[in-house]
Amino acid sequence: MMYIKGKPLMRHERDCSFRDFQYETLTQNFMKDQLRTLAVVALLLLGACNIIPTPRVTEKPAEPKPMPVLKAVDWDMVEGWRDDEIVPALDAFLQSCTVLKKKALWQEACIQADSMRGQDDDTVRQFFESYFVPYQVLNPDGTDNGLITGYYEPLLKGSRTPSARYRYPLYTTPEELLIVDLSSVYPQLKNMRLRGRLEGRKVVPFYSRAEISGNPAALQGKELLWVDDEVDLFFLQIQGSGRVELENGEIVRVGYADQNGHPYRSIGKLLVDRGELPLERASMQGIKAWGQKNPQKLPNILHQNSSFVFFRELPGTMAGPFGSMGVPLTAGRSLAVDPRVIPQGAPVFLSTTWPNTDEQLQRLMVAQDTGGAIKGNVRADFFWGFGPDAAKNAGKMRQMGRMWVLMPVEYLPKDFPPAARVLGSSR
Repeated sequence: MMYIKGKPLMRHERDCSFRDFQYETLTQNFMKDQLRTLAVVALLLLGACNIIPTPRVTEKPAEPKPMPVLKAVDWDMVEGWRDDEIVPALDAFLQSCTVLKKKALWQEACIQADSMRGQDDDTVRQFFESYFVPYQVLNPDGTDNGLITGYYEPLLKGSRTPSARYRYPLYTTPEELLIVDLSSVYPQLKNMRLRGRLEGRKVVPFYSRAEISGNPAALQGKELLWVDDEVDLFFLQIQGSGRVELENGEIVRVGYADQNGHPYRSIGKLLVDRGELPLERASMQGIKAWGQKNPQKLPNILHQNSSFVFFRELPGTMAGPFGSMGVPLTAGRSLAVDPRVIPQGAPVFLSTTWPNTDEQLQRLMVAQDTGGAIKGNVRADFFWGFGPDAAKNAGKMRQMGRMWVLMPVEYLPKDFPPAARVLGSSR
């Protein structure tokens, strides 16, 4: 197959100097004012018969030219591109293609990707170089570094019926939850969905986390499962999906169904700001340990994040949890991004470091998910998969990194995303 290569003063000295400076400045200003007045009078006398009022023109300062958010670069500028074992990324990208192949921009790339099944790393790498162009992702200020965190698929202990042990419910989406989409009338709101509920004829915000916790009757009948740990349930909502092991050994897979519309707030940052935890211990594991030692403070802290997630039960035979694209996520290869900067489904080369180390972690990922805390240009959440190791890596990961999104050769930056044309437009 042929490919195309695509000295300092003392205090009294400072005081005297300051007074001298004031006097000298006032004197100079007075003399300047007198000279300026004499000059104006002279000019008026000389031209009294020919004075023609001239309109004052105020020029509008030129607006700075926006920089691109996505900057096309050569493959040699993609750090670590030739060192990655790239085949697993192809498999993840093929999951994206189940959705992307319906879009003209991605059809050819998806067709060729399908023909790469079973090929080695060099051949697959050459495929990406032939059918894609790498665009480095930049921040609004032109920098190229951002925060890379991690998430995983947790395992909780639960039951289909409540009990003294299992008393924290997972809820399915209530019919009362309204989703308001105004994009057809206001195109600028294309990426916004307002959530609320009816109170008479008025749409008001849906219940917050604190309101749901304080009034369980508001969602009575929408319980999906009950679990035994409030903190684990809280983190399940942050992860977006997970598994619940029932008393009989059955494993129930649950995934994100909807959200109450309230903004996400990091309780880790809050605990650091309040002096409850040092920054280096503000990981998932550190927050759990703090909660176990401070049960009386825990509810108030959890309620500071008013965002609340609703779940649905998923088939147990799935290869991985569903991401926002609606396709199964691939451990170590799926990435959650801000979709207003990076299109869902696109391959993204990530250059960062392993959790709590300086060891390079450079690999081709695929943007297949989003998240309430994933806001910004160079910002991503690394999906580690399921199990103890995944939980450990996800909980500790808070690294800096760079990103390059791979777009088909036919792509024009004006096509997607809007943020590529105007800096600072990412949420």
